[in-house]
Amino acid sequence: MLSYIPDESLAHRLDPRTKLLVQFAFVAAAFAHETPRGLLVLSAVTAALLASAGLSPPTAVREYRFVLPYLVAGPLVSALTLGPPWIVVADAREPALASYRALLVLFVTAAYVRSTPVRDTRAAIQRTVPGKLGQFLGMGIALVFRFFPLLLSDVRRTREAMAARLGDERPVVERIRLTTTAGLNRAFDRADRLSLALRARCFAWNPTLPTLRFGRLDLLGFAVAAVLAAWALV
Repeated sequence: MLSYIPDESLAHRLDPRTKLLVQFAFVAAAFAHETPRGLLVLSAVTAALLASAGLSPPTAVREYRFVLPYLVAGPLVSALTLGPPWIVVADAREPALASYRALLVLFVTAAYVRSTPVRDTRAAIQRTVPGKLGQFLGMGIALVFRFFPLLLSDVRRTREAMAARLGDERPVVERIRLTTTAGLNRAFDRADRLSLALRARCFAWNPTLPTLRFGRLDLLGFAVAAVLAAWALV
């Protein structure tokens, strides 16, 4: 499961605010240059960012394998027509580029998640966005980072349990219904337990957060973000 892993990689030593800035600049560049040449350049940037976090592309693909069918389905559906010639390859070009762009953005996000503790992300957001809005965003993102992997783990265990009971031989619609129902039930159950745990621990909107400091390595991150932002505006 994709989560923070302590390490001494380059990305681990950067301030989380620097990494967030690089992510925003990367997304802006990806939307501004959704062409084969632009995405090829961004692929090289993505590979460098993954390497800086100690994360290999095959591992990132494995972590996002549940998203891949949707990314592949978009171009395939766009290429289909209701009459001869039945498949128009040219119609799949734009959706394919959009799917590949989304995959690159997911990879960059994976590098961030792997190299940044949840508490540091919350601290970066709350110290960047002032007031209650920053506290709300920081708290929400921290809960998502902790809650979402658990939901994916629940869905995976549900599918494994169904397979062990020969559930994979049932019709596709029924399998989807059973998996969705079980996933929602587990999600609501986890939400109830999370609410109880927050009350038991006297949840605070403004807890003591870790100290964040920019270092010399952050200059490299600023330079990468500046180049990506400038390229997005060209």
